[in-house]
Parts: sequence; structure tokens; C-alpha cells
Amino acid sequence: MIGDRHFIRIALEEAEMGYKRGEVPVGAVITLGGDILAKAHNSSILMEDPTAHAEIMAIRRAGARVGNYRLLGTTLYVTLEPCIMCAGAIIQARISRVVFGAPDPKNGAVTSLYNVFDDKRLNHSVEVTGGVLKKKCGEILSRFFQEKRVMSTS
Repeated sequence: MIGDRHFIRIALEEAEMGYKRGEVPVGAVITLGGDILAKAHNSSILMEDPTAHAEIMAIRRAGARVGNYRLLGTTLYVTLEPCIMCAGAIIQARISRVVFGAPDPKNGAVTSLYNVFDDKRLNHSVEVTGGVLKKKCGEILSRFFQEKRVMSTS
């Protein structure tokens, strides 16, 4: 059986594509029954759109693929813990499960800064698994921001 690590590795490939384009390197994959519905990476700079996070882009593509804005029974794999905006989109799309790599202590809305999915007042619950390939997912982000700091001081 294909596991969480497999799909996080594919999300890391997406993050690498974003990295090469100068985007914050976050990648996402949405699956249904072990099949990939959509893949994406951050595209906010390229698209001049603050909502073009990897998760949002993947949700849009998956919805178009299945012909529905509801993504019932799907799993979203993402290299970085989702932010508040993405957590809201995950709830609206009715994604069943989120698997993420690195936690995001500054913006994470799933386990770090907020626990949005734990709010019982919401009409949808999401199962969460965090820390899958945490080190690899964190390394690409660290490398990206380290290079940005070096470039800004030279």
C-alpha cells in the first residue's frame, strides 16, 4: 500500500518546482483512494495572487478534475502546515484528511499557532497527521529563506 511518505515526497517535488521559480517552496498533493487528483506548489508571486498557496491551487485543480467543489473522501498532503486561509479552504472543500510535513510556528493553523480543525462549532472535521518527512520538508524552506537573507545583504 502506498503510504503518507510517498505522497509527501511528491509534494516535495512540487515544492522544489516552486523553489526554482522563486516561490516559497511549499508543495501539495490531493489524493482520492490512492490516486492523485491534483498537485501544485505556491504560485503567489507568479500569479500576483496572495491566495495562490499550494493547498488552494491543488484544491482548485482537484475540484475541476472531479467536477465538484466538494472533495469528500480526499487527503491533502502538504509540505508545510496549512495557514488559516488554507485551513478554511480545506474545510469548505470538505477534505477528509490533511497530512503535513513541517510545522509552521508563525502561521500554522492546524497544530502550531491555531487548531482550527479542532473547533467543534465548525460543520466539518478533518483528520490530521503532522510531521511526515518533517526534516526534509523543513530543509527546503530553510535553504530558501537562507538564500533570500544572503541575497538581501549583498
